[in-house]
Amino acid sequence: MKQRSGFSVMARLVGLVKPLTGYMVLAILMGLAGHLCAAFLTICGGYALLAALGFPAGPSMGMLFGMIAVFAVARGILRYAEQACNHFIAFKLLALIRDRVFRALRRLCPAKLDGRDRGDLISVITSDIELLEVFYAHTISPAAIAALFSAILCLFIGQYHPALGLLALLAYLTVGVGIPLITSRLSGGTGMALRSQAGALGSFVLDSLRGLSEILQYGQGQARLAEMQRRTEELSRHEARMKRVTGRSLAATGVVVLGFDLAMLFASGGLYLAGAVGFDGVLIPTLALFSSFGPVIALANLGSTLQSTFAAGNRVLDILDEAPVVEDVAGRPAARFDGAAAEQVCFSYGEEEILHDVSMDIPRGQVIGIVGRSGSGKSTLLKLFMRFWDAQSGRVTLGSRSVSAINTADLRQMEGFVAQQTHLFHDSIRNNLRIAKLDATDAEIEQACKQASIHDFILSLPRGYDTPVGELGDTLSGGERQRLGLARAFLHDAPFLLLDEPTSNLDSLNEAVILRSLHRERAGKTVVLVSHRQSTMRIADRVYSVENGRMS
Repeated sequence: MKQRSGFSVMARLVGLVKPLTGYMVLAILMGLAGHLCAAFLTICGGYALLAALGFPAGPSMGMLFGMIAVFAVARGILRYAEQACNHFIAFKLLALIRDRVFRALRRLCPAKLDGRDRGDLISVITSDIELLEVFYAHTISPAAIAALFSAILCLFIGQYHPALGLLALLAYLTVGVGIPLITSRLSGGTGMALRSQAGALGSFVLDSLRGLSEILQYGQGQARLAEMQRRTEELSRHEARMKRVTGRSLAATGVVVLGFDLAMLFASGGLYLAGAVGFDGVLIPTLALFSSFGPVIALANLGSTLQSTFAAGNRVLDILDEAPVVEDVAGRPAARFDGAAAEQVCFSYGEEEILHDVSMDIPRGQVIGIVGRSGSGKSTLLKLFMRFWDAQSGRVTLGSRSVSAINTADLRQMEGFVAQQTHLFHDSIRNNLRIAKLDATDAEIEQACKQASIHDFILSLPRGYDTPVGELGDTLSGGERQRLGLARAFLHDAPFLLLDEPTSNLDSLNEAVILRSLHRERAGKTVVLVSHRQSTMRIADRVYSVENGRMS
């Protein structure tokens, strides 16, 4: 994970506000006006007291009560409008950020995501992005409002005496800048640790839920629960530390505010005794400072919260900034499938070599079988044809062109890939199949299912093709999910089919049905069939064997 400074993260997050700059300016202006109304309610009370005591300075009593009524009503309206505007900005930006993150994941997929911790990724997409609401709704405009408001109040107080204006400036800087910085330093790396551990815990819980049947089967429930408890307690310790820092920050803020209030009272009193200011120069500056700490206190209270917010922002920016292993290709001449080949291909995951000097020829119209033990590199070779990764050396070609020189859209159109695990969405069977061809007719869908030997089963379900499959397809067996994956491939109708263990979850009878269908529908198609079963290879025109990354 790339470590960025808080300022760098803040600058990047502020940059995302650009599309909503007008709303942000409006929120700042309404917030500033609202806080000025709140402060001048008290100040008008001070002027009313001066008028009651017979001091000539200031507006008349009637005008003061009228101003107080106007300020009170305006304060409520402006406060509501400011918060509504800030939250509109925040939630609109969160939607835009989620859209950008999903676009980034599409760009990174599948190479980078193959080894990514799913639970941690879900934590980033949900809770980390949600935490940014604090920054967009309660940080940017409040910071600008505090700066402008403090400047206006310093000028107002300073008109009675420059020293009083400087004292007010020192008070605002201490509460609004000094205390948040100290709190942030005291928090240290707790915010990042908190977000990272929250993501790790989410991943652990997700894995536990998905593997619950296996956990129960092998009696690992107590061990898993104990580990979950340990991680939860560790997360609680970090959160408790954050809460302690927050509590101390609030206490320090209260003490500092009271101290500066007393300092203003004594300073203005001293100037009064020295004849530098009148009685109004004591009362009004003191009341003005008393009533004006709201905006800067809001900043002081964000000190510890911003640590978690910036940590969350850092994790989101990691995804947005991550460079894809394979860049999409566009703008090249259109490609036409005319066979495929691998020429002296070498590929490694990190330091682990998976394929070494692998060569194979896939003539158009043939069925090519690849056999080998698990982990020998069979699936990796198919993913190189799909260009999920690029080979470190050698060439992977379709026709006479390298897959890295073919438009990605053309490559996806020419290839149909059935992975070992078929991913189904929480939707109807019809919509899960239509992902392969959005404009497919019902007749085309049914024909694809007949080819995959799943049509009769679907018709036996209560709602037929409109039957929901449940989350991740859990309402279906492994073989049924696998046949739906094959139906997708048939519906896509690509000339080059890459099938990774397409019959691994099927019994011998259903395997024979699928193989007959593949043999029957092979006209005009080229098929690469990966399997560890020798029986699956009986329809292959040529069989390659992969052992320890080498082909024979």
